[in-house]
Formats: sequence, structure tokens, C-alpha cells
Amino acid sequence: MHTPSYAGVLDAARQIASAIVRTPLLEHPALNAAIGGRVLMKAESLQVAGAFKYRGAYNRISRLSPDELSRGIVAYSSGNHAQAAAAAAQFMGTRAVIIMPSDSPKIKVEGVKSLGGEVRFYDRWSESREAIGAEIATERGSIVVPPFDDPFIIEGQGTCALELLDDADGPIDQLLCGASGGGLIAGINLVMAERSPDTAVYVVEPQDFDDTRRSLEAGTPTPHPKGAPSICDALMAPVPGQITFPINQRLSGALTVSDAEVCEAMRFAFRHLKLVIEPGGAVSLAALLSGKIDARDQTTAIIVSGGNVDPQQFADIITGRFNG
Repeated sequence: MHTPSYAGVLDAARQIASAIVRTPLLEHPALNAAIGGRVLMKAESLQVAGAFKYRGAYNRISRLSPDELSRGIVAYSSGNHAQAAAAAAQFMGTRAVIIMPSDSPKIKVEGVKSLGGEVRFYDRWSESREAIGAEIATERGSIVVPPFDDPFIIEGQGTCALELLDDADGPIDQLLCGASGGGLIAGINLVMAERSPDTAVYVVEPQDFDDTRRSLEAGTPTPHPKGAPSICDALMAPVPGQITFPINQRLSGALTVSDAEVCEAMRFAFRHLKLVIEPGGAVSLAALLSGKIDARDQTTAIIVSGGNVDPQQFADIITGRFNG
């Protein structure tokens, strides 16, 4: 296994170029006015399978040998990596078994099935998805494609930052990105360290799932306490990855947002920006709108990481029937 690097991100960009969507970098006067600064939004909600995850999944699966492809892949995820892995497997002509929490949003489960993935459910509070995945992989001889702690996954996600910097028309003062296991923000950090080292990079997490913040303070991967679930189902990993965390130690800081603040950000995005964003994809916008970081008179980039939200949940949030 190689060490993730900026050179690897460049190679990933070449590897995945023909299979992904080059997502737009958006700016809107309503958001700029609300923040008092300039905000650039990388709309990964418009990516294949509705989230940034397709970048890393395709980068990993497209590198499998013909023999490995013939044996299929196993992935585990609450939804976005699940759909991305199923989509990439379908593109590469191999089968996929996807291990998903039993409380995964219905739209994500249906998305996996529509892409030909075989879904296996587990209880996220009492069972280990890693153990289940390893057992299936052993039984079938399949290749495990993890959601974040893999060099090719990390480097694939980093291509998001390459596009962002290429499309920006000037320097970026700060960048905000959500994190679960830390694969996306690790890939971003590889790029920013090389291409834009003066940009301050902040992680944003749900307030009760702040394992990256706790880990940065402790200097070692540290889990968050078990507690009530968050509406940000995509950001509920218990602890940062062993590969991702050392990369993410270069972060400038960690921010947390409440479910109520996430709901308000989703409403703002729909009403003013005409964007559909899932809860986990809205945490960076929520941090800005709730004043968790000073963005006045600065250029701030945020990653809108996904748009796979359950229709009923989305309707309840944007109409105010659900407020976190």
C-alpha cells in the first residue's frame, strides 16, 4: 500500500477524468450578502451518484486487475460511498455487495439497488461493518473497498480540490469541509499543502460526532462518545482513519454545528441558492451561516459534499416541520 500524496492526486485526476462530472464552483450574491464576504461553493452534490464519493470509489475500483474484478467488491457505508461504489462497480462490469446501516435513508438504499448493488444491512450501534465486510470478502474472494482509509480513495477525493483551485479566480483565504472518517478533507489537504499552503483549512462536524476535533486535541485518533444519532447520517464515523488522520493534522481548526443549524442551512440553500443539499453535505454552509467562523471580507471556499437526501425528510426540513 502506497502513501497518499499530491502526485497521487494528480494521477487520480488522470485516471478518473473520463468517468466523473467536473462539478461547478458556484458563487451567489445572496450568500455573499448574508456572510459579508465572498463564498465559493464546490457543488459535489452534482457528482455522479450525488456526492464526492464517486471520485475515490472509481479511482480505487478502476485500478483492480481483471482477476480482482471477476471476484467483485465489498463496501460499507451509510449511503454515499455505498452508491458510489455500486456505480463504479457497475461501470467496471463487476458485482458489488454493499453493507449499510439498517437506519440508512431509503433514497440511498434504493440508489444502491438501482445501480446493481446487493445490500446487506447491519446495526450501526451493535455490529461491526468492517468485520461483516471482511467475512463476506473471505467467503467470496471479493476486494474490500473502504469508504475513506485507503490511499487511492483519498487521492481520488483530492481531485475535488484540484478543480476548485483551477476554477477559482484568485486566492482563497479559508476552506471549510465536512468530515466523517476524513478521506475527502485528507485529499483536499494534500492538494492545499502543495498548491495553496496559505489557505486555512477547517473541518466541520456534527456537534455530537466531533471525532476529528477530539483527535486533533489529543494528537491521536480518538472516538466521540456514543450518543443520539444526527440527521447528518453521512458524517457518523466513530473515529478518524489511521491513514487520514496524520494528513489532517495540518488542519487549521475544527468547527461543529447542531442539527438545527444544518436544517437552517438546507433551507437557505433551497430558498436562496436553489440547491438541494443533504444534511451531511450542508455542514460547511451551516458553519458559515451560524457564524462559527469569521468570513467577513474574506474569500471562503466550502465543499457542498452531497445531495442524497430523503424526499420526505427534505420536505419536512425546508417547510420548517422539522428543525433538528
